[in-house]
Amino acid sequence: MHLVDLWLTRSLSMCLLLQSFVLMILCFHSASMCPKGCLCSHSGGLNVSCSNANLKEIPRDLPPETVLLYLDSNQITSIPNEIFKDLHQLRVLNLSKNGIEFIDEHAFKGVAETLQTLDLSDNRIQSVHKNAFNNLKARARIANNPWHCDCTLQQVLRSMASNHETANNVICKTSVLDEHAGRPFLNAANDADLCNLPKKTTDYAMLVTMFGWFTMVISYVVYYVRQNQEDARRHLEYLKSLPSRQKKPDEADDISTVFN
Repeated sequence: MHLVDLWLTRSLSMCLLLQSFVLMILCFHSASMCPKGCLCSHSGGLNVSCSNANLKEIPRDLPPETVLLYLDSNQITSIPNEIFKDLHQLRVLNLSKNGIEFIDEHAFKGVAETLQTLDLSDNRIQSVHKNAFNNLKARARIANNPWHCDCTLQQVLRSMASNHETANNVICKTSVLDEHAGRPFLNAANDADLCNLPKKTTDYAMLVTMFGWFTMVISYVVYYVRQNQEDARRHLEYLKSLPSRQKKPDEADDISTVFN
């Protein structure tokens, strides 16, 4: 019995030692994979915090098992194609308070289905490719950007989850319609379908052109008629101004002789 107790005690100690060793290996592995300037921790998954790290671009050596990724308050200016494609467990992505101006068409390829929260607020985004947020399931925060409100933005917002809430927080810095500048996008979209404006503009241009040609034709006809009337009046006055023809005496005698 004493031997059994001793064996159990040693087995338990070995198990605890082995667990500690495995845990140390995992922690060391995560720490060694953590991008430069970032802090990595485990809390419901791998959390990678690169906030205020003076980053000028998104790190390309992010751990594949990253669940929460904080890249806020840096100097990032663009989101390249497929930059997050290997982060299949990513649920939260914070890119707020950067200088982001460009988002490539396939920037969120690989994480669109798993991402739950995307924060792009407080950047310099004016427009994005119409497919940039395709299949994105995340609740997106895109407020406080100098958005240009046009058909493309309308298509983008309609394709996003919770698009009504997202659109309500978008303020048009500029717009295809000047009267919408400075207004919430949702109000602008309710006032006019921004995707039909080019067609309407073309129709109006055609109507204006046709009206212009019609006016020119009518003006020419009126001018032509008036000019002819003026020429006819002058010709009539000229005929009236001619002296009437006087009969000569010889002609009068000849006529009398004939009748006699």
